[in-house]
Amino acid sequence: MKQAVITGVRQAELADVAEPRPFENWVVVKIHAAPMCTEYKSFIAGHNASLMGHEAAGEVVAAAQPCRVKAGDRVAVMPLAGCGQCEYCLSGDFIHCARALDFVGLTGQETGHSTMAQYVLKPDWLLPKLPDDMSYAHGGLTCCALGPSFGAMQTMNVSAFDTVLITGLGPVGLGAVVNARYRGAQVIAAESHPWRVQRAQEMGVAAVIDPRSDDPLGQIRALTHGRGADCAVDCSGTVQAERLCIDATRRKGKVAFIGECNDDLAIRISPDMIRKGLTLIGAWHYNLNDIAKVLQVIQNSPLIDLLVSHTFPMSRIQEAFELQASGECAKVILDPWG
Repeated sequence: MKQAVITGVRQAELADVAEPRPFENWVVVKIHAAPMCTEYKSFIAGHNASLMGHEAAGEVVAAAQPCRVKAGDRVAVMPLAGCGQCEYCLSGDFIHCARALDFVGLTGQETGHSTMAQYVLKPDWLLPKLPDDMSYAHGGLTCCALGPSFGAMQTMNVSAFDTVLITGLGPVGLGAVVNARYRGAQVIAAESHPWRVQRAQEMGVAAVIDPRSDDPLGQIRALTHGRGADCAVDCSGTVQAERLCIDATRRKGKVAFIGECNDDLAIRISPDMIRKGLTLIGAWHYNLNDIAKVLQVIQNSPLIDLLVSHTFPMSRIQEAFELQASGECAKVILDPWG
């Protein structure tokens, strides 16, 4: 089968690798839509990578035994793979499973672990079924495009009574706009990239603040009558944006961190936490029991088509990565068969 690989600095191509085989309750899924995510960072840095992609939608084509899905089922492919037995997996929070699986040791196969490929090997319980009338491209949005911010907003109980600050309007941030607007919330965003600003405006955000401008905090407070946002979601993964979320959220408000960040954020316990009464949340994904609600957003949101800006055949992987690196896109979908 064909699989996308990174071979050098800003260099990507396709490689021929062995097709995966079904194993116990791990089934083979033919991928029809593979959304691109953070892999572009490795493309820019030149980190050689042969296992790329962690989200997809496709069709079950082979199973080793009767299980929860069968050949012909249209499914979303959830990221990673938990043990399926611990309290987190059993409750739907599989993303937080602490028992890391050794894919090669468990399955005896070197391929089938990534979704930027024509086939993937996945446990049956991580393949929720898609509605018959949902496209594969839309089905792939159940993962990183909508998932992290959906989980965050579920935890924060965002509603039409809230003003939500969203910092960073890459594909995940634009997905947060879709989720917040679907819940009826007013959205204030912080972003400087012109393409992303325009797309957010098309999605109906109330205002977009340039975080490089003078006093972005003051601008947000002015837009909220001095009160501050009810909730904030950082999708940028930058300390500056994380700090803005904390400072711009009202007393007793809630802040969710979605953007990956390994830098140190200074949190002041007394003014930020005790006296302001903030709730700080880490959000990676959503509870799998909420999949029906995520599918409802995809089916009913009038903004969903604005979340997918480009579709490429995987044979044009170099061009797709170059586009992602430019920032002039929302979610980019790969067709492994093109």
